[in-house]
Amino acid sequence: MLLPAKNEVARHLRRYRTWERVMLASPTDRAARDSFEDSGYTLCVLMGKRCAREAVAAAERYLQTSPSSRLQEQGDRPEQGAAGKPRKDRARKGAGKTRTGESRSATGGPPPGRRSTAGR
Repeated sequence: MLLPAKNEVARHLRRYRTWERVMLASPTDRAARDSFEDSGYTLCVLMGKRCAREAVAAAERYLQTSPSSRLQEQGDRPEQGAAGKPRKDRARKGAGKTRTGESRSATGGPPPGRRSTAGR
């Protein structure tokens, strides 16, 4: 996963907080509201979140943590084998079963025995 530069996250978070204060001071100012919403959208895109509140929380957590601890929180770090090296996932036998034993339909794929009809 690509992580944004911390200085960019900090800059956009400051911009969001500034426009938030301006908008709250004069809620009828349409230009202030537009700038506030634009800064929230930018944070959403930067942090990969759907709403500004989640993006702000994610940005604050990101600025308080180191990159390796953030990866561990998200579960994006590969599992470590006995030798301390990342393990490679091995394909297992069993039609329609995932590594954890869930059916394929629970993970978004077609049910066992079905083929996708996309692109026909």
